[in-house]
Amino acid sequence: MSLNLNSSNIHEHFMHLALMQAKKALGNTKGNPSVGCIIVKNNSVIGADCTGINGRPHAEEKVISKLNKNNKNLNLYVTLEPCSHKRKTGPCVKLISKKNINKVYISIKDPDIRSYDKAAKKLRKKGVYVKYGILQKKIKNFYKSYIISKKETSPFVTCKLAISNDSYIVNKKNRWITNYQSRARGHLLRSFHDCIITSSKTINDDNPSLNCRINGLQKTTPFRIILDTNLKIKIKSKVLNDQHKNKTIIFYNKNNKKKINFLKKSKIKLYKISCGTNAKINLHEALLKAKELGFSRIYLESGIKLIKSFFKENLINDFKIFISKDNLGTNGYINVKKELYYFLKNKKKSREIVNLNGDLFLSYIIK
Repeated sequence: MSLNLNSSNIHEHFMHLALMQAKKALGNTKGNPSVGCIIVKNNSVIGADCTGINGRPHAEEKVISKLNKNNKNLNLYVTLEPCSHKRKTGPCVKLISKKNINKVYISIKDPDIRSYDKAAKKLRKKGVYVKYGILQKKIKNFYKSYIISKKETSPFVTCKLAISNDSYIVNKKNRWITNYQSRARGHLLRSFHDCIITSSKTINDDNPSLNCRINGLQKTTPFRIILDTNLKIKIKSKVLNDQHKNKTIIFYNKNNKKKINFLKKSKIKLYKISCGTNAKINLHEALLKAKELGFSRIYLESGIKLIKSFFKENLINDFKIFISKDNLGTNGYINVKKELYYFLKNKKKSREIVNLNGDLFLSYIIK
């Protein structure tokens, strides 16, 4: 089915479809950007795809590989500038220039210095029409974490916190503070990130699974990095024994040969990280190591002490808060009202304010 829209609207429409493809792979491309690409002929979409698991193959490769060889006069829409640097399978710009694609519409330039502002020059040399800037503001916001990870030494960190209406983070009588809809949204957020960071104290106190339990998204469970200075993690913890244990990583400092041998036999990856002045894992070094391991989107899901440390070190980019509609009163434990004031003083509240069947989901831009 073809569309009859004006020129500006039709390009935005197709770029929006490309963005929808990109969102499908968010959190599953490791250090690579999640890109969406569609191919259009006579105003009809004939191909659409996104970046593959762990970043390979690229979205452009996947779409082009499915094309009929007889197709001609094609338009390609892609959310991020196609790569132009050397790879095992060759740069995407080279692939595009060989496949009867007449026009390429790109939303934003790739901040990766290997590709930045190079695609258009190479494609135009091959006679391909190139235009940038379609849905630029919206798509630049989508790639915020990727852009920041390319500009800074640390990965992008999103912090999540669930509280009662009267600011407690522990319910003495029930495991849960928020409702089912809030918890489902929390699992969806996990799937958008390639790594969760928490502390061994949280693991030992709560024994969380730290996986994604939304039907159809179980395979998107992110890696789990446990900050465990003295290797005190309990060996029966779910994250050391579940089906995703190969995605569990421990950052430690103090040697414990018996525990280290056990963890290595269990196929748990361990990395020694230096301590800061507080005798705890150095958070800056931990994030650098996480980025070195290929993680660019970090989801901090832990107790209030570790969250406070991340804020104190100015390591939080976004802050997500789930607020229950219910007060806990005497059933509440650990009130964080003062901490929230400190965290959010002079910070921007984003446009994302969602009512989740009475609970509220708020998103703050920290930096």
